[in-house]
Parts: sequence; C-alpha cells; structure tokens
Amino acid sequence: MKKIYHLSTCDTCKRILKELQPDEGVELREIKSQPLSEQEVDEMKGLAGSYEALFSRRARKFRGLGLHEMELTEDDYRKYLLTDYTFLKRPVVIVDGNIFIGNAKKVVEAAKEALG
Repeated sequence: MKKIYHLSTCDTCKRILKELQPDEGVELREIKSQPLSEQEVDEMKGLAGSYEALFSRRARKFRGLGLHEMELTEDDYRKYLLTDYTFLKRPVVIVDGNIFIGNAKKVVEAAKEALG
C-alpha cells in the first residue's frame, strides 16, 4: 500500500508532493475534503508508535484551544486528530508498512526513496 495524506491548500504539502512525484500507484488523500476515519488514525498510530507522533503542535487551533497549556494524553491526541484535520502533522506518507510523518528534509528524502 502506498498512500499520501496531505492538505491541498498547504504550500508545504504542494512543494513536497511535487518533489516526491508519486506515480499512479500511490493513493493521494486530501484530508480536508475526506476526513480521517478512526481506522485510519489507529492504523497510522500502529505504524508511528503513538498518536502524539502524528500530532501537529503548529496547528493554529493548538494554541487557540489552549492545548499548549494542558498535558495531553494519547486519548486526547487521538480525539483531536479525529476532530480536526489541522492537527495531523503533514504530509503523512505510508509505503508498504513504513510511515513518514511531516516535512523535515530527512523525512521527505526517506519517503522519496521508499516511493522509488
């Protein structure tokens, strides 16, 4: 399975998608128009090791909701990931059981290599 979760309005996601040049065998999933399901979030957690690893602290709502002042649990991270697409650290690339989360240069390079 090859899948890329991204946000079509995010300039960083656009740039990374252009760099990755996914072929037709890669499913592109736009997370705003197609919200994440519980099964997808749980599957990503299984690959990543935690919900926290998938969670973006850069989301505007993170501070807006005062989450930066709280100690969040794994259940909290899961709840917020399912509540709003902005909380997913983007992009998320899944290639044959390997997961690449976020836009760090090393992560993008590893994802590019995995996609072949």
